[in-house]
Amino acid sequence: PLGAVSVHDLKFAGESEAAKLARIHDDIGKLGLDALVLSDSHAVAWTFNIRGADVAHTPLPLSYALLPKEGRPTVFIDHRKLSNETRSHIEASANVAEPDALLPALTEIASGGKIIGLDAATAADALSRIITSAGGKPRRGPDPVALLKAVKNPTEITCCRTAHRRDGAALARFLAWVGHETFSGTLTEIDTVEALETFRRETGALKDVSFPTIAGTGPNGAIVHYRVTRKTNRRIVPGDLLLIDSGAQYQDGTTDVTRTIAIGEPTAEMRDRFTRVLRGHIAIARAVFPDGTTGAQLDTLARQFLWQAGLDFEHGTGHGVGSYLSVHEGPARISKLGTTPLKRGMILSNEPGYYKTGAFGIRIENLVLVTERTITGAEKPMNGFETLTLAPIERRLIDVAQLSTSEITWIDDYHARVRHEIRPLVDEATKVWLDAATAPLGNSDQTS
Repeated sequence: PLGAVSVHDLKFAGESEAAKLARIHDDIGKLGLDALVLSDSHAVAWTFNIRGADVAHTPLPLSYALLPKEGRPTVFIDHRKLSNETRSHIEASANVAEPDALLPALTEIASGGKIIGLDAATAADALSRIITSAGGKPRRGPDPVALLKAVKNPTEITCCRTAHRRDGAALARFLAWVGHETFSGTLTEIDTVEALETFRRETGALKDVSFPTIAGTGPNGAIVHYRVTRKTNRRIVPGDLLLIDSGAQYQDGTTDVTRTIAIGEPTAEMRDRFTRVLRGHIAIARAVFPDGTTGAQLDTLARQFLWQAGLDFEHGTGHGVGSYLSVHEGPARISKLGTTPLKRGMILSNEPGYYKTGAFGIRIENLVLVTERTITGAEKPMNGFETLTLAPIERRLIDVAQLSTSEITWIDDYHARVRHEIRPLVDEATKVWLDAATAPLGNSDQTS
């Protein structure tokens, strides 16, 4: 692929290439390496503050980098992707070479028993063989850049909040439109996918969707990674649940959000399942945990109310999200397999669900930021989550009788914040819809 490479401006990146390289070199020293190979293009893009167009829905330039303990790093990238500006930008902190120069460079640097760090997840076995044959010692392990990249700096966090406000306004317009259009009975899954992208494009800031939108109604909603086609496209009819999982790539942030919408009157079963999922979502959003806590330790919070009814969902509760990079970013995640401690500045998804095969699917997804929690009398540093996503949660699917007072307060506070942040950004018709969609549950006709 020959997608043009662009500079990721410091006003979005928040940290210079020189500062990032200094931190990586600290890690190279601590790991006892003579050099580090960056075989993951995400790591190269983050380190050198560049973005590209080689991968669908992810602004990634396919590339490698070699970072010696001493001396200048080298970025290996097809020169045809580089403008004079992007070449000058990279050359300010690194040499630039064609991709086929990586193997000779590796052979040269590995000689004499040098220890070369390789990313266990992405480095090809051929790289280990080349290092060994040159007399070096390959050392496979976690890419240290992955953890640095996962912890967002204050600029990235501020930008991300702005991106979520913009995205929330587009979502509000879309959800209001769905509420209006579904009365016709002619709306299809494909119509919703196209409309949502249109509303995001109308922000003037959309670079791309962050993944192909999942829009599943009725039984299609129960397929976790459903992708609508002309063949599977269903009309959206009363009695269905519509599950919409979508995201956007803006220069100031990457979004990922899921909402489940009731079309017509939901059944008691739908409301029960939705409320159990919502309570798990709230349990994650309100979690307070000490430094060093892993995603695996939090995962059960999201499942507890489903488990009480003998139910569960067969995917992780959350994944890391990049900053105008991949919508799925490691190493942290909220799942039984999540062994990486959650650090302040990480952005993850909070997305429990429930899927009844052949009938309906439910998922509620917000992105959350790991933040410090100040607790009077605390004996160790504590953390919690700030919810970044701003979009109403379907009130007609909430069984208020299941909720505790504190859960009702969380929902009402969240909806008040959504209304406050999004209302100034939308048209009058959407304002009317938004006011109703975010009304306090105390005013709900569902309280009986």
